[in-house]
Amino acid sequence: MEVRQLRYFVTVAHTRHFGRAAEQLYIAQSPLSQAIRQLESHLGTPLFERTTRRVDLTAAGEALLPEAVRILESVGAAREQVSRVAAGDLGRLRIGATALATYRHVPELVRRLGAELPNLTLRFRSEMLTPALEAALVEHRIDLAVLRPPVGDGSLATRLLARERLVLAVPAGWRGDDGSADGAVALADLADEDFVVYSAPGSVVGAAADRACRAAGFVPRHTHDADQTSIVLALVAAGLGVALLPASVLAVTVDGVRYRELTGCDVTADVALAWRRDDVESPDAPLAPIRSPALKKALAVLGGHERTPQ
Repeated sequence: MEVRQLRYFVTVAHTRHFGRAAEQLYIAQSPLSQAIRQLESHLGTPLFERTTRRVDLTAAGEALLPEAVRILESVGAAREQVSRVAAGDLGRLRIGATALATYRHVPELVRRLGAELPNLTLRFRSEMLTPALEAALVEHRIDLAVLRPPVGDGSLATRLLARERLVLAVPAGWRGDDGSADGAVALADLADEDFVVYSAPGSVVGAAADRACRAAGFVPRHTHDADQTSIVLALVAAGLGVALLPASVLAVTVDGVRYRELTGCDVTADVALAWRRDDVESPDAPLAPIRSPALKKALAVLGGHERTPQ
């Protein structure tokens, strides 16, 4: 039984006339009649009672009609769904993000994807540092990451989203601050401070903070570390040190933590999208499909500028 035969059967059943059905199907009457006979032969029973004046459904034809309509609707829906998936308008996207990006950059990303690709299912993993996000991409546990470049794996591509300045997180009452002061702090004046840093090897923010301190003329004294931004801020709130963090942290309010702007600091911490190149670039084979049409469509919506891993 072929879908074509069912479509022909339903058209004849609705028109009760082979000639009019053939016109609607844009085919000649002879192949239409032949297809119906083949269907009847396959089912082993007549579907129509044919007279010189009209065409009526047999009992078997009456039974087949609603099932044939249901099958054709299901085939049409499947064809539509496959087409939308192939176009990237429908599908699933697994997104990982650093903790701070979750507060500052992910909401805008979600808003844009929701407006342009409302049928795309988004699944998020947050509170991941850049090294963990890079590994998750390489291991196919996520499809898109919001991280801090550079990434070291050549199979990944990145696209710059923002360039953030560093700010200083300090405990309430730091250096006699009553909470009302908001003046900038010279980075060089922090040489005698204890610093709370990220514990993950290869932390991009940690490297940027260390680079900024060295440029200001001192090596920061690392007294405590943590693997999550929330814990870094908790240690600062407890008075165990200060922390240099990207400006996205200004969106996070923590009791006992104050933020101060820095002077004498030119180091920034970039935010970028990252993905597997093979997911959106056509393989060398002719007519080879894109592995992730949804990801390719999402990147087109989000825009930005692609960068080569350093």
